[in-house]
Order: sequence, then structure tokens, then C-alpha cells
Amino acid sequence: MDFKKLADEVSQEVLAFSRDTSGWKVTKTSKKITVSWKPSRNYDGHLYRAEGIIPETPAKLIQFMYLPEHRSKWDRSLHTYRMLHRIDSDTFILHTITNSFAMGSIAPRDFVDLVHIKYYEGDKVIVSSVSVEYPQCPPTSSYIRGYNNPCGYVCSPLPENPGYSKLVMYVQPELRGNLSRAVVEATMPTNLLNLIHDAKDGIKAQKAHSAHSSPKGHSSSLLHKK
Repeated sequence: MDFKKLADEVSQEVLAFSRDTSGWKVTKTSKKITVSWKPSRNYDGHLYRAEGIIPETPAKLIQFMYLPEHRSKWDRSLHTYRMLHRIDSDTFILHTITNSFAMGSIAPRDFVDLVHIKYYEGDKVIVSSVSVEYPQCPPTSSYIRGYNNPCGYVCSPLPENPGYSKLVMYVQPELRGNLSRAVVEATMPTNLLNLIHDAKDGIKAQKAHSAHSSPKGHSSSLLHKK
């Protein structure tokens, strides 16, 4: 499989999601975070959009959102999150194992995803992903292997405050197993709200730790772009 070609195609699809402003239906809001949905063109289900403001620049926020050494510390929905293969500096294959959720009614899933980062003018950054088959990490009997249709994060600086980002997430997962579509649709909006809440809390905690551990009179950055 040509992973780099696929990564570029999915990145363009996520960019198209961000430009599509019609047909979205708001399903849940909380603390200035909004979750909406529209019918997916990729599978028989919903494409979800979650929007929120995060107190960090796009370049730093994106790495905080996808690098295992950071995300594993703040994302409470994940049991395991690890990099399987680095294709180039901006393209990776990652393996995710979720915790159970919806009060245990949905068992853990695992996913193998191709992840790609792309930088645009105006400091916009997009992280796109899609599930792929990767022979070095085949499905096992321990977890139900889920499938992520094209999804991703779009981060843009706020014009009035470039030190903050507007984070827009697009997800359309197929959890598979014996779950009914109704169960997935009932739980997904809350999961997305929690994810953005956790990201905001994680950023604040990381900044507080950096400020506390930095020598007086010197500043430290949260993350460094590679």
C-alpha cells in the first residue's frame, strides 16, 4: 500500500470537511464546546464535528494531541497509544487501545491508523487519520478491531488571540462488534465533549508543570516542533 499517497488523500478529505458548512445538526454543547453531526459519505453512520477553543498555538497543540508521549498522559479514553512505524517526519502508523466507556456497556476497541500532519498558510495545521491494515499489528482475540473512516483535527489560530487555537475534530468511527447504531450515536457526542475537555485540562496542567519546573527568569516551551 502506498501509505504516503493515502495520507495525502485523507488530508484533503479532512480539509474538505472543514470547508463544508451546510447540513450540520448540533447535538450537544457544554462549556463553549459544540458537537454536531451530518450523514457520513463513507459509511452508514454519522460524521461528527466537535469544536472548542484551546489555550495553545496550533503547532504546539497538534503535537500535544497526537504524540504518544503527550496524549497518553491526558486522554482518559485511552488504555494504550503507541507508534508502530514512522514513515517520514509527518506520517506515522499508530496503534490505539481504548478503555471501555458508556459505563462499561461498550467494551475496549483497538485501532491501527495512518496519521499525517500537514501545515497550511496562516498557521493552520491538520492532523488526518484513517484505519489501515498493518501486518505487524494484526487483530487479536483480546480486542474488537474498530475502523476509523477519514477523520482528523483542524487547528487554526484565533485572529483576536494567536496564542489560542480553534480546535475542530472530525470523527466517523465504526466500532463494530455487536453494538447497535443507536448505542454508538447516543454515546459519541459525550465522548467528544470529554476529549476536548481533557485536552484543555492537559494543556493547562502541562503549562503549570513547565512554569513550576523552569528556572526563574527563563521560559520554557510546552512542545518543540520537529
